[in-house]
Amino acid sequence: MQEKIEKVCTAVLERITPRKREQAKIKALAEELGEKVISASRKSGIEAEVRVEGSVAKDTWISEGPDVDIFILMSSSIPYLALGEICLKIAREATEGSKQIERFAEHPYLEAIVEGTRVNIVPCYRVERGEWLSATDRTPFHTDYVKEHLKDQMKSEVRLLKKFMKGIGVYGAEIKVGGFSGYLCELLILKNKSFINTLKAFAQFDRALIIDIEKYYKEGENELRLLFKDPLVMVDPVDRKRNVASAVQPQKLYTFIAAARTFLENPDTKFFYTPETVALPAKEMRQELAKRGSAIIFLTFEKVDVVPDILWGQLYKSQRSLHKQIQSNDFIVLRSITWSDEKTVNMFLFELEQRFLSSIKKHSGPPLEKRNACKNFILKHTHSLDTVSGPYIEDGRWIVEISRRYTDCVVLLKEKLRDGGRNVGVAKKISEEFRKGFSIFVNEEIMEIYRENSDFARFLTEFLSGKPRWLEKS
Repeated sequence: MQEKIEKVCTAVLERITPRKREQAKIKALAEELGEKVISASRKSGIEAEVRVEGSVAKDTWISEGPDVDIFILMSSSIPYLALGEICLKIAREATEGSKQIERFAEHPYLEAIVEGTRVNIVPCYRVERGEWLSATDRTPFHTDYVKEHLKDQMKSEVRLLKKFMKGIGVYGAEIKVGGFSGYLCELLILKNKSFINTLKAFAQFDRALIIDIEKYYKEGENELRLLFKDPLVMVDPVDRKRNVASAVQPQKLYTFIAAARTFLENPDTKFFYTPETVALPAKEMRQELAKRGSAIIFLTFEKVDVVPDILWGQLYKSQRSLHKQIQSNDFIVLRSITWSDEKTVNMFLFELEQRFLSSIKKHSGPPLEKRNACKNFILKHTHSLDTVSGPYIEDGRWIVEISRRYTDCVVLLKEKLRDGGRNVGVAKKISEEFRKGFSIFVNEEIMEIYRENSDFARFLTEFLSGKPRWLEKS
């Protein structure tokens, strides 16, 4: 098995390790952009230092689509609320003529596609270690820490880990993904020394994993547990109060654990290069939806005018609230998920055991030994208009059968969202769109969108399969 693992890793490394020519190109691009940012800063009257950060600075990037991170280090005299806007102005001028996308973390920053390469231009303050004024202030210290401690032979191990995580869909700390950041991957290799050792560590995961490379809490694990509640904790070597893994959502963590176990048992390049989903032909999708037996409710609405990072935060919050609302009205939710092309279409999917419920339901009251509670229960339900049968005694407790307010989940959603849904937990920007209008489709009713949107078609095909692509047979 070890020989097979090594063979797979060698083959992958051959593909993802940047060649000298590619390294020279990226280095030259980063230097040129750095000079343009400095020039644009001076035009804006801002004295700033520019540094290349991230995987390019640490030489842990993957040849397939590198990201260049340019950080603008500014004086702490600049107001916090102005930091992002100043950065955007400088970044837009420095990348004029390139495709530009406004992003948002703690504050706005700019993503640009320059000569086919993704570039992030991010603001931070020039501060001493520990005197953070914004979250991005730590990044230069992260870069310096990794460059100091990561040995050359470990860089290949980082690349393997990043590519593995990309392949199984858990790489990236942005809100849309909720996965492992590049810095977290580098620290995992520093801790475990190799890609395979990292997989083995997670394959043995049991409830929680705490990593404290600098041993800040070597005599105070209880303190550490009080400080961090996440199932995965990586104490930041440059900030003992921060968990580097805090962005990792449980689903992404558990996916990585499962994939690590599966790879160690049956190593294959498909974990790094998962097969692309091929959308079912429309006729087959219609048949699949018709025969499935469940009710898939598609709640669709148009473009939300916010940057992608804020959009996904609002989408996930709203999805959780609507999921809870549906469940609280007795509908059994098998799965729920959100999808967006970030441009024109947003959608919530709720797969239910059934769309319709009976008009009455059984409601259990208190056991007979609780006399006061029994008295109150009888008084409440004896003359209630919602009571269909009872109160009666069954297995030593009072029971009633009462009318359901909602027997159709579509009716439930339409009523709760008529005013935007803020009262049921829908996020502000999503609520504003709901007030403008939304559509609800059930099962085959979604086919028009399926035919028109190839990205959605692949997404729905994958959703119905439910199986991780790395579990597919080679």
